[in-house]
Amino acid sequence: MTALPVSVVVVSRGRPAALDLCLTGISQLDHPAFEVVVVACPAGAAVVAARADRPHIKLVQFDEGNISAARNLGITQAAGEIVAFLDDDAVPEPLWLHHLCAPFSDPRVAACGGFVRGRNGISFQWRARSVTRDLRERDLGLDAPGPHLPELPPGETVKLQGTNMAHRRAPLAALGGFDSAFRFYLDETDLDLRHAAAGHLVAVAPLAEVHHGYAASPRRGADRTPRDLTEIGASIRCFLERHCPQAERRAAWVRLREAQRARLLRCMQRGPLGADDVARLLRGLDRGWQDGAQRPAGSAMTPLSAPVAPFLPYPGRHAAKRIALAGRAAQRRALRMQAKQYAEEQHIVTVYRFSRTAIFHQLRFHPGGFWEQAGGLFGRSERTGKILRFQSFASRTSKEISRTEKVRGSIGSLLFHRR
Repeated sequence: MTALPVSVVVVSRGRPAALDLCLTGISQLDHPAFEVVVVACPAGAAVVAARADRPHIKLVQFDEGNISAARNLGITQAAGEIVAFLDDDAVPEPLWLHHLCAPFSDPRVAACGGFVRGRNGISFQWRARSVTRDLRERDLGLDAPGPHLPELPPGETVKLQGTNMAHRRAPLAALGGFDSAFRFYLDETDLDLRHAAAGHLVAVAPLAEVHHGYAASPRRGADRTPRDLTEIGASIRCFLERHCPQAERRAAWVRLREAQRARLLRCMQRGPLGADDVARLLRGLDRGWQDGAQRPAGSAMTPLSAPVAPFLPYPGRHAAKRIALAGRAAQRRALRMQAKQYAEEQHIVTVYRFSRTAIFHQLRFHPGGFWEQAGGLFGRSERTGKILRFQSFASRTSKEISRTEKVRGSIGSLLFHRR
């Protein structure tokens, strides 16, 4: 079956280094027909301008703190039948689009979401959840491989994550895209409920994986500690007034405010916040709740236009050879140099470095353009495994390769560096 053309939209503001890494990851996507659209502030635009792949990227400059408005600008540039969204502090696995777009072979499917791995590159930050009109969420318990088309009770729909989701362009544009009343929070959740109201099907593709770094922003620190809750309060107000029955709104707000307070108290317990910080942040949350009443959701939404520019194919690494390099912890420099060389030759490369310890594993995408996993030969990668497991270097390498094979692709060459 012919692959559907996809537009990958990335919105970036104030995080040029994260954007550069994200685009390097996107450059390794194994999909035969995709384009890249970047909506960025001046610093992000400068990063795009300096990249060798600049001629293959559609760039829109936008420097306002409104991710919904920025995404809508990206949609107007998107000429693919499917529009996929990725945060600037995320990196996709090479087969991300392959898995994320597979459910769209069913013409009834209007949107799809994937799974998100967290900072250690191995544990899941997000799997599959549902949401209700009063913002109650629950885990759907969906596992790989999928994809899944969850059948949910009335009033409940699949909740997508903005850092890993795709929408069929035609119904997305007909719905008016994202509502700019939601400047950064609940923007995709509002869209989820509008899909449900229109009778659209939403799929979940567990093997469509991205790695999310949680980069710092004006609203949160690098350790995820909140810096400002004003927009969260405003978005909650907009969401409840649009989707929640009036008789249930006050109770929903009280519950959600208490959840935010509990989150702040946990941050205070671990150290980043003091009691005065908690009080200040809650005042911002309440101020946002009041401000939200002045920007009613859905008040000025109209269908989005057809693409303003033709499809701009990005070369990517369709059917690229996969290479794995395995060695000891002390060989880090040599392994990285060789991995970078192979990556520059347009291969998809993963480095495995094991020490003779039980250290837990970490996985990340290196700025040199390759994946790097490091940890103890006898330590955990998946956090549900045994704390200590004795095994040979070769068997451990084989195990870790098989763990990511469905999202990164089958290894064509495995090179051991052992001394």
